Amino acid sequence: MKKIGLVIALAFTMSNGSLAKKIKPCGPVPTENQLRWQEMEMYAFIHYSLNTYTDQEWGFGNEDPKLFNPSNLDCRQWARVCKQAGMKGIIFTAKHHCGFCMWPSKYTEYSVKNSPWKNGKGDVVRELAEACKEEGLKFAVYLSPWDRNHPEYGRPEYVTYFRNQLRELLTEYGDMFEVWFDGANGGDGWYGGANEVRKINKDYYGWPETFKMIRELQPKALIWSDAGGDRGDLRWVGTEAGFIGETNWSLVPREGRMDYKILHYGDENGELWVAGETNTSIRPGWFYHETENENVKSLSKLMDTYYKSVGRNSCLLLNFPIAPNGRIHPTDSLRGIAFKKMIDEVFKTNLAKTALVTPPPLHKGREVDAAAHEGTWLINFREPTTFNRFVVKEDIRYGQRVKKFSLEAEVDGQWVPLKDELVDNGDGLTTIGHRRIICFPNVTATRLRFKVLESKCEPIVKIVGVYLAPDITQDIPNSGEKHASDYYIFFGADKMMFVTLKDEATVTGFRYLPPQDTKEGLVTHYRISATTDWKTWETLGEGEFSNIVNNPIWQTVRCKPTRAKVIRVEGLRLAQGDRMGYSDVEVVTE
Repeated sequence: MKKIGLVIALAFTMSNGSLAKKIKPCGPVPTENQLRWQEMEMYAFIHYSLNTYTDQEWGFGNEDPKLFNPSNLDCRQWARVCKQAGMKGIIFTAKHHCGFCMWPSKYTEYSVKNSPWKNGKGDVVRELAEACKEEGLKFAVYLSPWDRNHPEYGRPEYVTYFRNQLRELLTEYGDMFEVWFDGANGGDGWYGGANEVRKINKDYYGWPETFKMIRELQPKALIWSDAGGDRGDLRWVGTEAGFIGETNWSLVPREGRMDYKILHYGDENGELWVAGETNTSIRPGWFYHETENENVKSLSKLMDTYYKSVGRNSCLLLNFPIAPNGRIHPTDSLRGIAFKKMIDEVFKTNLAKTALVTPPPLHKGREVDAAAHEGTWLINFREPTTFNRFVVKEDIRYGQRVKKFSLEAEVDGQWVPLKDELVDNGDGLTTIGHRRIICFPNVTATRLRFKVLESKCEPIVKIVGVYLAPDITQDIPNSGEKHASDYYIFFGADKMMFVTLKDEATVTGFRYLPPQDTKEGLVTHYRISATTDWKTWETLGEGEFSNIVNNPIWQTVRCKPTRAKVIRVEGLRLAQGDRMGYSDVEVVTE
């Protein structure tokens, strides 16, 4: 098990000149709103809608509002759990793609006001906003631009409707720290009974006008947007798996669509400060599914996510789905609370408090001339000390500067280079930003040497830390994925896979785990059939795996009980490539 280090905070600056000399910004700098956001470091996503009751990730838009009738909905429980899990705020899915509104919007009948819950008098958004206020958490909303229920979606009338609903949320529920717009837009849907496919272009929503309204109504709110060329204040990181690039600039180009490289790593020469927000779920899916109760992320996986998000100049947006009874599931809450306790344990002891640091910290307005030290810091321990983590921060008020640094430990009189063991290539000692955590195996040393090798401007290092983490023990070894391969599997063609069971059985579903490290061969649209004799085939299901490209988790296709010996899986459409691929499959039987 990997070990995690404990933070120390030694405040000093690295810059030529004196403090009396005003520090000049280096390129784009964050706004006050963005600085406040960066200090949050972790906050929660809450996914809850009709999908919770239909066992789906994306609703079609024709689900019955009467399905929404939780027996024990308790927003205060959500807020308490999130606070105990170390979250500083909550973003709530006020409306997901199905179009169902979790508040009694006056602009639609498709909302909680037409559900049996509280006889149509309930308002989940209000209850959660009040619970957050009571617990001292910040509050924000997710509002899906795509609405698969609304009859006017794809036409100008819908944009007016969308903005009206946004105005409701921004004016009736208190201060918000963020407004979250999903990038999934346009496709098939119910659309008031039309039951068709509708496409939109990048200019459809008129984002500049919408952004202007947000800034007028909620001047302290940040805008998270995956809207192509329209820049918000925060960006997606190109994946929902819970990590950002080891090199991570908080800068992006002013214009043009951002590809994966820019989303994941930023742009050193970007003209705008748009930091990356790392979003992932504590379960495989975003909404609650009973079948995932055994697949909640393990503590070790959550810590890995922390170091690859907060530890890489990002903030972590961790999702807690709500169960059908209206509460966060006990497994999720206990795992989240254990996560916070482990972070506290990791960062409670400052191993460098008794060490001698050269150059020394800032004292009484005096600044050390870093040039005399060639940009190098030495941490001299009073005795051989064991550690496994190093933390460094820049003062990002003046821009992000550091491009490359080195880290060495003196072991038995020899300088040994250290590297980040969580990176696949290189040493990982690149950008710093708000917080950078470098992870490595235990090392016992008398001195530690940190040196900035390359920077855009004079580096301003705000905090450096050295830590030793305890082992993570008594953890669930499986972090989430069930693997079952008791079948004979072969390909009849590039996009046709056959799964042969040992014995004929009654099949009630099929599960598909796509390739995990590539989009090559990833099936987005499928047809699944079954046979007992290789002659007569019965279709078990046909459709699309929603959001599978961004979130390549187990996909489940349910079917009526069907006798089968062989399952045929056809990849009707692939994300990339010409041959379908998989990581694992499972045939669900009675």
